[in-house]
Amino acid sequence: MNTIIMLFLISLLILVHELGHFFAARMFGVRVSKFGFGLPIGPTLFKTKWGNTEILVHAFLLGGYVSFPDDDEKEEDAKKDKKTEDNNKEILPPDSPERFKNKKPWQKAVIVSAGVFMNVIFAIFLTMLAAAWYHKLPMGEADVFVKEIIKDNNQSNIVSMDIKSGDKIKSINNINVTNAYKFIFVVQKSKYFDGSVDSEVITEKLNNLKKLNPNVDFENIIPAGTRLSLPAKTAEKPLNVSENVAKGYEKFKTNEIALSNKEIDLRNDIENKNAYILKEDTEPESVAKALADSYKPITIVLERDNKEIVLNNIYTDKNGVLGIKLETVEKFTQINNVKDVIVQSLNYLWVNTKLMAFGLWQLVTGKIPMSEMHGIVVITKVGSDIIETYGMLNGLLLTAIISIDLAIINLLPIPALDGGHLMFLGLEKILGRELDEKITEGIGKIFFLLLIILMVYVIFNDIFALVTHKF
Repeated sequence: MNTIIMLFLISLLILVHELGHFFAARMFGVRVSKFGFGLPIGPTLFKTKWGNTEILVHAFLLGGYVSFPDDDEKEEDAKKDKKTEDNNKEILPPDSPERFKNKKPWQKAVIVSAGVFMNVIFAIFLTMLAAAWYHKLPMGEADVFVKEIIKDNNQSNIVSMDIKSGDKIKSINNINVTNAYKFIFVVQKSKYFDGSVDSEVITEKLNNLKKLNPNVDFENIIPAGTRLSLPAKTAEKPLNVSENVAKGYEKFKTNEIALSNKEIDLRNDIENKNAYILKEDTEPESVAKALADSYKPITIVLERDNKEIVLNNIYTDKNGVLGIKLETVEKFTQINNVKDVIVQSLNYLWVNTKLMAFGLWQLVTGKIPMSEMHGIVVITKVGSDIIETYGMLNGLLLTAIISIDLAIINLLPIPALDGGHLMFLGLEKILGRELDEKITEGIGKIFFLLLIILMVYVIFNDIFALVTHKF
């Protein structure tokens, strides 16, 4: 049921967007020949007529469109007098005021941008509705608490630490814990035997080996059968990442050196040993790398009875599990009056709009990989889960944010999107003449094809993410 609700809400966004184009066109007397729900790819599921407008529902439901007579007819086939085709479709003369191309540039711009405008208005409406109905709006943060300590996790040292159920987690490795994702991210990236080590730690281990084994030639390959005294296991450098990486706004990158499969096998063999006899000829650096890979120490700051408790040198097990069950309590801004509804709703959307714009920039600049780009399948799944877990308040707010996201995406200066049409209108204004119709149509068709390819890629990403239980 929640999935159906989420699909309905997303479909409503597409409908609202296209209605924006439709009503703006009719306001300026432009005839709308087609109102399409979905893209004209594959079969048409439903078709009807409303005045001069043909209403169509396509099987490929990702998107929608409003079509004008200019899009459906070639100018050279239009007649000066109104005539009727075999299918009784009226052909408008080239100079008809009902044609989009005969409108003033500012009127064209209003019609083109009306879908984006409607998405913004609808997002504001949904947010204000949610705020007024539920008398609260989420702050985008949560308090994270320790719900339970898993005591049978013997590989992690968390059970020996001063940590109790009900403790509030304030920070981890100097990163403020404002949601569970940050905490889990740092823990998993700090896991015991993560397979990568810092070059300085490798050098340190190599120097320790040389001191403990003065009779071994570390300038050349160490032959099989050589007995090595091994230094004690020590921690690696703590994980140090920015807030944006911890939030997932930037791709996690590391300068550490990855271990080869042979070095991983060697690391497993020498674990907890004071000495080791090499089974095969080995590079000295490989031994040092195997010794260097241990654990990245975690520092957690807790709050208990209004007092801070600092826990140092915590490590996970080899699966990156610390042994703590978390409980999150979402933080809300209370809505008490009409002023709060307006101010807090606009503030909520502004904050999330900045986050989405930032995320889009990170994607464009490659700081977030394309594999992290997702579409309607994942959105529907995540939205359904959000409604089930957190209720309809968060479902409405997610829909509002998606509506803003649609507005941002559609404003991008890419042909085949509203922003691309605005770009062409801007060029016409600058040049003082209309652009060559064949050129603009050709560019539009190319980018439309690229858009379809991108959609297919995103759907593949979505399906892969669901199959691999990423969401």
